[in-house]
Amino acid sequence: MGKGRGSRRAETHDKELGDAVAQAQRGDEAAFSAAYRLVHPPLLGYLRGLVGDDAEDVASDAWLEIARDLGRFRGDGAGFRAWTATIARHRAMDHLRRIRSRPRGTVLESELAALPSPRDTAAEAFETVSTQQALALIAQLPRQQAEAVLLQTVIGLDGPAAARVLGKRPGAVRSATHRGLRRLERFLASPPRGGVTDSDSPSLGDAR
Repeated sequence: MGKGRGSRRAETHDKELGDAVAQAQRGDEAAFSAAYRLVHPPLLGYLRGLVGDDAEDVASDAWLEIARDLGRFRGDGAGFRAWTATIARHRAMDHLRRIRSRPRGTVLESELAALPSPRDTAAEAFETVSTQQALALIAQLPRQQAEAVLLQTVIGLDGPAAARVLGKRPGAVRSATHRGLRRLERFLASPPRGGVTDSDSPSLGDAR
């Protein structure tokens, strides 16, 4: 579940994904289905971190928009992953505004981030847990830290792409994620009983 594994998996399929998207833009329905199969599972995992049990419904809305606007997309496979993540995030934020509450099962509270090097000790430790365990740990982070971690470990985006999706400067994103990863490392060593506090989180003002 660490950055190295998630990113490598996504990068392996980027050429295949880019080819499928190009063919889908020419009207090939089978190619669109192939692109969907490559992108949907990690996209759904990302949405589960944002909206919990409503992820399937939000994903459906996102894919309707993706299919509708496919002809406007310009880019390669990695760019398509970032583009679809941006659309899914917008639909998730719309959903949260509609229900005016946090989704049950997620505790995503504060600052956006991007993962440091795959050699980072927290990222390496993260490789040892299952996807389900990893998502549960990420859900204990402040919301915006958690979201950026999800973008890289689940969607497989690199730091600059994650920053673009989140609308933050890369430096602020890196700094916030560094703190998030250190928290994850502490969670792995000694799981917290009552969740996390925001005492060592950068505020929204710090990230701007």
